[in-house]
Amino acid sequence: MYVTGLQFKNFRNLNDGCIIPGKNINVIYGNNAQGKTNILESLWLFCGGHSFRGSKENDFIKFGENFSRLKVIFFSQDREQEAEILYNSGKKEVSINGVKKHSSTALIGKYTAVIFSPEDLTLVKRGPSSRRRFIDSAICREKIQNAVILSKYNQTLNQRNALLKDIYKHPELKTMLEIWDENLCSLGSKIIFQRLVYIDKIIEYAKNYHAGISDYKENLEIKYISTCSAKKGDSVEEIYDKFKKTLKKSVDDDCRAGFTNIGPQRDDFDIIINNKKAKIFASQGQQRSAVLSLKLAEAKVLSEMTGENPVILLDDVLSELDKKRQSFLLNKIADYQVFITCCDFEEAGLLEEGKKFFIEEGRIN
Repeated sequence: MYVTGLQFKNFRNLNDGCIIPGKNINVIYGNNAQGKTNILESLWLFCGGHSFRGSKENDFIKFGENFSRLKVIFFSQDREQEAEILYNSGKKEVSINGVKKHSSTALIGKYTAVIFSPEDLTLVKRGPSSRRRFIDSAICREKIQNAVILSKYNQTLNQRNALLKDIYKHPELKTMLEIWDENLCSLGSKIIFQRLVYIDKIIEYAKNYHAGISDYKENLEIKYISTCSAKKGDSVEEIYDKFKKTLKKSVDDDCRAGFTNIGPQRDDFDIIINNKKAKIFASQGQQRSAVLSLKLAEAKVLSEMTGENPVILLDDVLSELDKKRQSFLLNKIADYQVFITCCDFEEAGLLEEGKKFFIEEGRIN
């Protein structure tokens, strides 16, 4: 798939207008804080999820205005399509090809993108929550059902945690935990299963990419760390049984802590290079190579799932990489439509092919 047009009105600091991108490389350049990342964010929001910057929806509305509207025209599934998102004082309206939808998750499978940001390059050494967000974002963009299950799981988890906090003052409420535990285990086992399946999908691609970057001197592995001892090859039913047993054993600890210690919200995965944990032993260059390999594998798996290449969004990533890794990345995404942000014209000039957009104070030229 590829984007043929992007329109924006009252979106962050961007002046109202549109861009008509090229089918291959599109370079958006200008000084810092001019609006480059806002363009990538607007393209990303049509993936059906939240901002990759962790922003709230009200943040998308330009200061002094009461609504923001985005519209993307894209070619996918052998035809031109369009989608629109309206943010209006805490409400969001989504439409696809003129038909209103309940949420932006309806775009999953129709419009796909992969984001590379400087924050992604620190994925290895950051805390477990960053790695959970990476894998959950990926599985939710694969299937709408995964996004629905994850949302229901988080709702159930919040309700159970609220009860755990009340149990501290009212121990007699402990018997009510069973009401939430069944749903928690049922939904959580499906999330863990999908995560394990996804890791199994991306690991071979990631291994090959990492080997290429390292001149075949390094071997990359991923090990899922489950709080209920789930492992590759387990069925949903087997994971459910393990989750339920471990959750039952953890009840007293949960009551003392006031939150749930077992489940996908506490799981993690280790990135391992040459049999050593990357977050402890790998150099910064090795860590970045591992993340690039994972993101490239993410794009490859999305291509296989949908039958079309996702749009690639590179947010000021090239400046964070050495020449070797820059060259490797650009070579591997040559067949995708790419949007790249960078600061100066000289860096943009290095990307000889493609279309260039200069942005200054929200104005695009």
